[in-house]
Amino acid sequence: MKRKKLTELCLISEDTIADNPFKDDYDITIVRHKSNKKWFGVIFLLEDKLFINLKCHPDLAAVLKDEYPAISAAWHMNKKHWIKVDVNNIDKKTLLNLIQISYNLTAPKRKKII
Repeated sequence: MKRKKLTELCLISEDTIADNPFKDDYDITIVRHKSNKKWFGVIFLLEDKLFINLKCHPDLAAVLKDEYPAISAAWHMNKKHWIKVDVNNIDKKTLLNLIQISYNLTAPKRKKII
């Protein structure tokens, strides 16, 4: 998979945007919510391989890292709450599920109606 296709897969709602805030220093694409500006994906190349860092519940992250060789502790992120996924060594369905989980974990909180 190429970076452009991965970025498109991450744009899962009208509340998502992809940008490159570090374009002068690094070739990293940030995928975030427009409304709260929280990141849920960091797309980057490392040693010519395409990766994405995704937010993940710590308990699930531990299971995923044991089950999938393509999933490891996140690069330059909190290792407890973020995972790094080798995009081209994991099935598309799992990747899409992980993107959705990350999106949901960082989504704006809904206001309580009293």
